[in-house]
Amino acid sequence: MIDQTRLPQELVVLDIPDIPTLVAAIRRLSVRGAPAIGVAGAYGVALAVHLYGNTGPKLAEAISAVRSARPTAVNLAKMVDRTAARVSAGLEEVLAEADRIRDEELAASISMGEYGADLADELIGEAAARAMTICNTGGLAAVSRGTALAVIQTLHERGRLEMALPTETRPLLQGGRLTTWELGRMGAPFRLLVDGAAPFLLSRGEANLVLAGADRIAANGDVANKIGTFSLALASRHAGVPFIVVAPESTIDLETPTGADIDIEDRGAEEVTSLGGMEVALPGTDALNPAFDITPADFITAIVTDRRIIRPDRGESPQTVPRGELRTNQSDNPENV
Repeated sequence: MIDQTRLPQELVVLDIPDIPTLVAAIRRLSVRGAPAIGVAGAYGVALAVHLYGNTGPKLAEAISAVRSARPTAVNLAKMVDRTAARVSAGLEEVLAEADRIRDEELAASISMGEYGADLADELIGEAAARAMTICNTGGLAAVSRGTALAVIQTLHERGRLEMALPTETRPLLQGGRLTTWELGRMGAPFRLLVDGAAPFLLSRGEANLVLAGADRIAANGDVANKIGTFSLALASRHAGVPFIVVAPESTIDLETPTGADIDIEDRGAEEVTSLGGMEVALPGTDALNPAFDITPADFITAIVTDRRIIRPDRGESPQTVPRGELRTNQSDNPENV
């Protein structure tokens, strides 16, 4: 896997030989993004079976460690459980299930881009898209193309993108480090935004579209995503700008009734009080560092998945809108992935 903590300065590929190394990579965000850590978790189960066989306490302990590496994103636990259900059939079947999960995420990224770009055209009409986005929602977060960034990429490929406006996204600057890296590779026009400026710039009409990802979507349509998403949703409502959440079906958790039921991970003070190993705050400073926030469905224009568009602004929720078909892009090729 690509070590996302080393980008954009270095492109480093990690070899993951054991379960503690995988768990550490997930926890320190070397691999991150709900779809990507779901795929990593699935392959983690295959790795555990390879190391410990398909039964016994060591296997159970390894699978549990992978499953609980990060609590907020539903994909990790869901894909670990799905792959673990194949353990009794042996390693080949477990690995085949992990491959299926990976391939499903690849197809989902293309489909989300198509659904999302069509919705953007509907919402902003003939105007070129000036799309604000938070954190990193591209191929690094989703194996290929991405979720919200897949929509931006599709708009760019259609000649509909005037400007992408990623926020830097504190504390690990995932927008500044990762989204800019991906936008540069796709050749899309972009300008990086200071986090605190984004709501003000929305009020000034700098963007006509806000696209966010999701780590978990509750049954009522509430969304857990990177901290700062709620602020953009509030500002979008004030500015009258469509606020669109883009995430695969696997991110919807019908077992979680509302956003209030989602466990929010706090990542501790060090990520805030230091940067690149250098202290930027008074030694001993404590910090509140929630990795995610909850955006109520009431502030969301639409939720775009790989199989449907849900419109909370029209009273719809994941429970009321039936699933449709995967969308494909016939012009898609490996260079676009």
